[in-house]
Amino acid sequence: MLNRYVLAAFALAPAGWCQNNAVALDPSKLQLRNVKAEPATYKGRKAVRITDTAAPNAPDGNRFAILAGSDFADGSIEIDLAGDTLPTADPTARGFTGIAFRMSADGSKYESFYLRPKNGRAEDQLQRNHSAQYISEPEYPWPRLRQETPGRYESYVDLVAGDWTQVKIEVRAEKARLYVHGSTQPTLIVNDLKHGNSSGSIALWIGPGTLAYFSNLRIARQ
Repeated sequence: MLNRYVLAAFALAPAGWCQNNAVALDPSKLQLRNVKAEPATYKGRKAVRITDTAAPNAPDGNRFAILAGSDFADGSIEIDLAGDTLPTADPTARGFTGIAFRMSADGSKYESFYLRPKNGRAEDQLQRNHSAQYISEPEYPWPRLRQETPGRYESYVDLVAGDWTQVKIEVRAEKARLYVHGSTQPTLIVNDLKHGNSSGSIALWIGPGTLAYFSNLRIARQ
């Protein structure tokens, strides 16, 4: 049965949705790109720790861990995540932490929602407004989206760096919704996924200078 969050996102309950299934996060089964993955216990939860290992000049969108066999087109992805910056990170780093989906086999093309934990309670309102972000690599990284369509693909959400945060992503055809903290209303709405109606893998995604934890992954497919 479709839950109330999906109803809120898409108004009508589509047929064929599968029940949310828990997915084990095994670091040995992740395909790594410029990150290190390790089992960890963080704030009382078993988790996977993902650490940035890329060169300082590596592009923002090139740090992730792909879940093997996670082909995904439409449905929902739920996960608990916690993101912060490494002690060695550039002071401007914000702890980018999120999920990539519909990723191509070579990792070069994907959609993603991510959070900037250090923006959530910034003293600057404009910085707060950049707390949640949608991107579509490689054509639409965040600088292009912000320049061409300011405010359309990012929004504010209350965040604390290093705290567990519940995230849910719902995807249907060319539309996607990001929910944070179990809210029934989306933090961010995207009605024009840049790669259209596609499919691909799911990946744990981080940005430059980030140390992140991921736990309680659940996937439902349509």
